[in-house]
Amino acid sequence: MFIIENYTIAVVFCVITMLAWGSWANTQKLAAASWRFELFYWDYVLGILLFSGLFALTAGSMGEGGRSFLVDMAQADNANIGSAFLGGVLFNAANILLVAAITLAGMSVAFPVGIGLALVVGVIVNYLDAPVGNATLLFGGVLLIVFAILLNANAYRKLSAQQQKVPTKGLVLAVVAGLLMGLFYKYVANAMFPDFANPIAGKLSPYTAVFLFAVGILASNFIFNTVLMRKPFEGAPVSFKDYFAGSGKSHAMGVLGGIVWCVGMSFSILASDKAGPAISYGLGQGATVVAALWGIFVWKEFKGAPKGVSGMLNLMLLLYVVGLGLIIAAR
Repeated sequence: MFIIENYTIAVVFCVITMLAWGSWANTQKLAAASWRFELFYWDYVLGILLFSGLFALTAGSMGEGGRSFLVDMAQADNANIGSAFLGGVLFNAANILLVAAITLAGMSVAFPVGIGLALVVGVIVNYLDAPVGNATLLFGGVLLIVFAILLNANAYRKLSAQQQKVPTKGLVLAVVAGLLMGLFYKYVANAMFPDFANPIAGKLSPYTAVFLFAVGILASNFIFNTVLMRKPFEGAPVSFKDYFAGSGKSHAMGVLGGIVWCVGMSFSILASDKAGPAISYGLGQGATVVAALWGIFVWKEFKGAPKGVSGMLNLMLLLYVVGLGLIIAAR
């Protein structure tokens, strides 16, 4: 299987993760205006499963290092299969709430609050599990990102007050999503053998782990998303009949969104071998900055905001960039 050989390449893969994770939500914006996020999400999940399977059968089955995908699947023990699968279930619970928060509050709010909080929780959880990197720099970066989250939430509160909207629902969904999102990565990482060049019996390769993670997402989606379709956070209930009545473009945007996100997940997992899980996950969550830039400057989600909000957003972005820099330097 393909394996990253050094830290520099691992950082490059983390940057690609950051771009992919920060950009996939644009596909939701590009789908038909009437296309509900609950319907979009089915295609998104299928895109994740599709890419994870193809990537495992190609990059996960080439070269001399590690253990090829099909061989790895055949020897995996149930505990590690279950751990990767559980990671998918936890991720799906978090991500479907994040997509709902994007719908209600926009990318430039849902990502800085939800994914920023996920970064904080994820770095702490993954560092305690595998303490790789300078703790002072790592947690100094996390602290700056906490300040950035608070700035973003306050900016959104001011915008909502001016527009006479109640911001509670979108923010609450983003916060709950972030708390759950910070937990899933650990279960996927624990299922894998730590040195990708030296397989351990019963443990999973990164490619197998991501594929089983995707299976966990799909399986849990039949519960989580079906409930949301019947009892949505906003709007009338939707049905599978509505899903099959969707346009080809709307379905394609959902699948593309899932593929883009899974590129990020796969690259993040591969990078964790040389960067460590805490740094790999933390740097990938720089997606927050990317998504905020899309939301603020392309989709104009803060257009017409009151005086002072622009400065808060700029400071928020600066704190994120400096915080992420400290996380990189921690290794």
